Amino acid sequence: MASFVDRVTLHAFAGSGGDGCVSIHREKFKPLGGPDGGNGGRGGDVILVVDPGTTTLLDFHHSPHRRATNGSLGYGDYCNGKEGKDLILAVPNGTVIKDQEGTVLADLVGIGTRFIAAQGGKGGLGNAGLASSKRRAPGFALKGEPGEERTLHLELKSVADIGLIGFPSAGKSSLVAAISAAKPKIADYPFTTLAPNLGVVQAGDTRFTVADVPGLIPGASQGKGLGLEFLRHVERCAALVHVLDCGTLETDRDPVKDFDIIEEELKHYGGLSERPRIIALNKVDLPDGKAMADMVQPTLEARGYEVFQISAASHIGLTELNYAMAKIIQIQRKAEASQEKARIVLRPAAVNDSSFSVTANEDGSFTVLGEKPVRWVKQTDFGNAEAIGYLADRLATLGVERELFKKGAKAKDEVRIGAGENAVIFDWDPTIEAGAELLAGPRGGDLRIESPWAGRYVEDDVDQLNDDEIAMQWEYNVIDPKNPRIEGAEK
Repeated sequence: MASFVDRVTLHAFAGSGGDGCVSIHREKFKPLGGPDGGNGGRGGDVILVVDPGTTTLLDFHHSPHRRATNGSLGYGDYCNGKEGKDLILAVPNGTVIKDQEGTVLADLVGIGTRFIAAQGGKGGLGNAGLASSKRRAPGFALKGEPGEERTLHLELKSVADIGLIGFPSAGKSSLVAAISAAKPKIADYPFTTLAPNLGVVQAGDTRFTVADVPGLIPGASQGKGLGLEFLRHVERCAALVHVLDCGTLETDRDPVKDFDIIEEELKHYGGLSERPRIIALNKVDLPDGKAMADMVQPTLEARGYEVFQISAASHIGLTELNYAMAKIIQIQRKAEASQEKARIVLRPAAVNDSSFSVTANEDGSFTVLGEKPVRWVKQTDFGNAEAIGYLADRLATLGVERELFKKGAKAKDEVRIGAGENAVIFDWDPTIEAGAELLAGPRGGDLRIESPWAGRYVEDDVDQLNDDEIAMQWEYNVIDPKNPRIEGAEK
């Protein structure tokens, strides 16, 4: 079973918002006390947080689907629903987050760094929140928005100061174990190390981290061996240490040739050519290893590299190597301290939620796209005629109906709002009336409250009214329909 995973796919599902509540306040002597439906609760977010105790993405490998909780429904008496609980997921330091197209969305470096992988949906407004001076008694509420669903690719790039590179069985893991408290697996066969090992090294007053990269062989940059999978773990390193095997039993290998092969793979991988190099000639505790190290050291030093003869098994030369690595780290840290730190400015993409587009399709239908229309459709309860009418009012106010006319839309033409499988399809009727609109009042109105004739008996003033006003009074039953003045008036 794998114990180290550094690349996974995460399917994040945020919580949906709760629906708003439709409720009318009622108490003694106040049967119609006004709307008091509360709003739905917000859905929970899915959040990635860098945790110092997490070193692998193994948990996401076993459970790639993660879901936050939904918000609760609103209640009467102005009670809002409970918010959904955020789902906090721990990731290792150095996790890179990419979308499905490979675009880097975030590089999580630093303990406590957070990234919202999927945002929860907003709760729907209750009818109390929809009430206004023109719509005093809404008989509907808005539905909660669905939570965001995203597929993300997570890659781990270890955060280490020094990277150890070399052929399999060159002694990289043994060196990490010798200079730090790390306990990597060590054996006398190739590809023992199947995951990068990190160790903390103390050299004088300088403390730094060291990581070894397993599985580098010729062709690693093209995917051979394990090198391509783990070369990303040295991208953040300030310096690279070539661990060269001077005691190899393979007759076709020598330290200089191994060095050239690894350098060629780093060149093909890209992005590592500017890093300082140190060369560690390992296994000088063996007689043949010491002789080989003495022979190749002048050649490597002539190329301008700092060379150390070491033995990870007997700890020969490790102190000098540690201080040489610490010196490079000190230089790098001083350079970073002297430079003005770049301010990280997050500039979210501008969202013009008032814009929309209407497209005439080849099949005679029309497609409406836009932040507001799509969101409004998601919030609409299509089982409530008054809510549908409210949606029609909002779309008309935004200008969607006018734009459909310009594109040549006619009554009964098919209109899609949204894209793909989530689109809502309906037959367009620009004269549609719903809910209270049928009663010649605004949607969400109560004619018992809002009628200009409510509570008035104007039979005596009927001679001063025109036919339309008479018809309206007749509609509201405030005049006698037998009055001769209403004869011929349409109800």
